[in-house]
Amino acid sequence: MSTRKWSVALGIVVILSMLLSACAAPTPQVVEKVVTQVVTQEKVVEKPVEKIVEKVITPTPAPVAVQKKLRINLGTYPDIIDPQKSSFVNEIAHLRLIYEGLTKLDKDLKTVPGSAEKWEYNADATELTFTLRKGLKYSDGSLLNAARFAYAIKRNIDPETAGEYAQITDEIKGAPEWRGFEDDPQKSKEENAKARAEAKKVVDQSVLPLHPDGKACVGEKPADVYKDPDCTVLKLTFSRPAPYFHTVMSLWVTFPAKEENIAASEQWWNSSKYQIGNGPYILKALEPYVRAHFVPNPNYYGEKAKTDIEYSYIVDSKVAFEAYKNNEFDIIGAAAEDLEVIKKDPNLSKELMTYPGSCTFAVMFHQLKEPFTDQKVRQAFAQAFDREAWVRDVLKGLGSPTLTWIPPGFPGYDPNEKRWGFDPEAAKKALAESKYGGADKLPPIKLTFSDSPRNRTRYEWLAAKWKEVLGVSVTLDPVESTTYTALTKDIKTAPLAFILGWCADYPDPQNWLSVYWKTGAFGERIGYSNKDFDALVDKADVELDAAKRMELYAQAQRLLTDGVPVAFAWNNVNNYLVKPWVKGIVTTPQDSEWPGAIASLTSVDIDTAALPKK
Repeated sequence: MSTRKWSVALGIVVILSMLLSACAAPTPQVVEKVVTQVVTQEKVVEKPVEKIVEKVITPTPAPVAVQKKLRINLGTYPDIIDPQKSSFVNEIAHLRLIYEGLTKLDKDLKTVPGSAEKWEYNADATELTFTLRKGLKYSDGSLLNAARFAYAIKRNIDPETAGEYAQITDEIKGAPEWRGFEDDPQKSKEENAKARAEAKKVVDQSVLPLHPDGKACVGEKPADVYKDPDCTVLKLTFSRPAPYFHTVMSLWVTFPAKEENIAASEQWWNSSKYQIGNGPYILKALEPYVRAHFVPNPNYYGEKAKTDIEYSYIVDSKVAFEAYKNNEFDIIGAAAEDLEVIKKDPNLSKELMTYPGSCTFAVMFHQLKEPFTDQKVRQAFAQAFDREAWVRDVLKGLGSPTLTWIPPGFPGYDPNEKRWGFDPEAAKKALAESKYGGADKLPPIKLTFSDSPRNRTRYEWLAAKWKEVLGVSVTLDPVESTTYTALTKDIKTAPLAFILGWCADYPDPQNWLSVYWKTGAFGERIGYSNKDFDALVDKADVELDAAKRMELYAQAQRLLTDGVPVAFAWNNVNNYLVKPWVKGIVTTPQDSEWPGAIASLTSVDIDTAALPKK
């Protein structure tokens, strides 16, 4: 994820916050059958020279259409809704409605055409060429061409963007050099500027918007290229074979946000005026921390969405549950604390939707902050975490304990990994063997989390378990949910210890290992960097032999676990309450935002006949 993605599709915080924690008007979808009558009257107006007959037409007022709206509680309000800067599933949940990539994932999580009608690799997979669909438009009716996608990709690479997923396009020739460019203190300002420009030039030559005849898309002014209707081909050149890159192009970092809108305001992403996309929905209104209202995009090339969507941002799952029971929501995440009530209720039990997820959660230890610079301390805290009890007593069965990063059912899962599981005696021994020698010599330990009444109870449980096993007093540090998201994104602000998850963006070990743990990627938030690990995933990423590729990733995952960078804890279960009048949901394991968020954006509907009578 989340990536997305999840820091879902993307790492993620929305499940923790929920479970632990002017645009064109849409065409009415439901209209009553009526006969419109036109009444004609003649009115005579006297004038000195001539007689004029006016026809006054009085139509019968049109009936009010039944407005269909899917109301979803998303939990935490996004820290940002910018395609090239977002990484958490609650952020991606907005972007998937507003935008679409050149490719997308279907109900089987296979990569299928999105805004591109086709793509083709060269013989050694070092070049990838997309051909866009004809007549693509943004939601405001303006032209969408290949130059817009080229801008998005280069903006993701641009070091000025400093995007959360910047590394994921590093296969593009010149991308790592430009993205990671740093001024040489031994060179002049002019020399550094020239070197930076040269690095960017390589990327410009590797991300080419073209005409079908192969000629470059150009204009008298830079912005003129966006007005070229014949600019329908995008050619990418890689520094190494990247036979999987058509799937990367389904991710939100490639979504074609408009350059001019981004330039218009620093907070452009927080405005329905500037969030002009090419996806199945239009952001009609956004009320920060309260709700977002989306309407079907009449200019979307594919099947039109059937209902409005409204996101709300209630972090407290107890409040959301009461609102659901009062028919104020159509979909919410079902929290562990409410399961007993749900299962005993004859109606709620039928509305519970539970199916496998695609996320792994872990206790993150900041390895640049004491005491977690010491591997023995990390080992002690990992072995003092009773995952079975956590899933049973805290999550109420909504998950499964894990000791590895890649979850069951995904390529690369290691069923033989047994290290660092719950073992009180081994935990005490590891702490005694650390440079601190025991609990009484440890510096203060603070456990940070997204604040809600239920989250406080959950984290009190974890702190009590560490106290019981290790004798360590842990201070709880609750913070506002959106602030929590922002804190965990930066190595400078990331807490000492916190829980975070990662949800698959696409079903491949590369997404779990290279994208997350390679130096400079998401693992850097907690100071993780291992050159041997980097070398293994670099080899695996370019290996064309499937068996060899999987073995290299397996070695990398074992090496990752060797150092106990985190305490792998549990894999999620998608668990939602869905009203019976919600129809057309097609689920996938990667539905980290709401059921059907991947494969049913245009199929989900409201059966108005089944709605409760007012």
